Amino acid sequence: MKGMKEIFENINIDSWVQHFLRSPHQFNKPHDSDAELIEIPGNSHHYLAVTIDTVAEEITSGLYQDPYTMGWVTVMACLSDLAAVGAEPLGLVVSASIEPSRDRTFTNSIARGMEDACRTLGIFILGGDTNITPTISLTSCALGLVPRENAMTRRGCKPGEDVFITGGLGIGNALGLVRLTKLPSDYFPEKIYRPVAHIKEGQILRKYVSCCMDTSDGLLTTLDQLMRLNGLGFVVDCDWERILEPEVLELCNKTQTPPWLMIAGPHGEFKLLFTISAKVADKVLAQPQFEGTNLIRLGKVQQTPAISLALPSGQSVNIDMAPIRNLLQTVGADLEQYVREFRSIGKKLGLE
Repeated sequence: MKGMKEIFENINIDSWVQHFLRSPHQFNKPHDSDAELIEIPGNSHHYLAVTIDTVAEEITSGLYQDPYTMGWVTVMACLSDLAAVGAEPLGLVVSASIEPSRDRTFTNSIARGMEDACRTLGIFILGGDTNITPTISLTSCALGLVPRENAMTRRGCKPGEDVFITGGLGIGNALGLVRLTKLPSDYFPEKIYRPVAHIKEGQILRKYVSCCMDTSDGLLTTLDQLMRLNGLGFVVDCDWERILEPEVLELCNKTQTPPWLMIAGPHGEFKLLFTISAKVADKVLAQPQFEGTNLIRLGKVQQTPAISLALPSGQSVNIDMAPIRNLLQTVGADLEQYVREFRSIGKKLGLE
């Protein structure tokens, strides 16, 4: 069985967690949910959902170059974690650490990105902190409430259940491809990357789904983590025209990039991936409350703990995500080697 400790990120998280005393009011265990779920004294109906996220390496690596994007993603990353547990957001606090050389135009653009992201979802920034530091680091902490009986976690899927995603995939990895391979920026302009947290969908789905996780780290990484937590696997129907965004398919065609890279890379788009009983999926998702949502049936939960890609050619490939998830730590800061190794893994699997 694929274990949690095969993945460097999980090992790193556990190395920190071992030093902290667990709260008796905390419902979730480490890795179990996108946001921490805390019992509220005197409130037997709701958990307090708390999550924190930092945008830093995306900036220092050059992935985000527009300060507006930096602010937008700082907010959406946190709100997506709330969406994945089905929470109703109370608001956010933010911390902005900026180099002293940056002018007011730059910082104003970060702030506009944060505020526009909030206005998109009707949520407010409640306060925060500012600092002067050698490199940019933007952090947000979001709070929300979620009904105890409907809180979603990453555990609970069962063999035979359907796997869904709340919209098209690939815009995060498309931007990553342009940056890492130094393609002209107009091949996939950064302004296209404006992911939106699926708060509404999370609140609706919390009554029906067996497990849920957001795709902030890419689709296959998300499935891999769920596989390791649940001891089950997934079959993914790789109908690229159905599951990838049109702009992503266009980029793949223009650059002769294999579409699988757009779901295997580590930079996601904050969709919700969830599992639901196949017996009730069509009936539940046909309800009027789902009108306006873009729910895409992605595949099935399988008993075998493996991620199986059902390719358009009819071929089925089991992909081991551990080498890909550990690749950044393996190659260090050498991004060109990262791209080469990534493609090499795909070739060995017959995906290219």
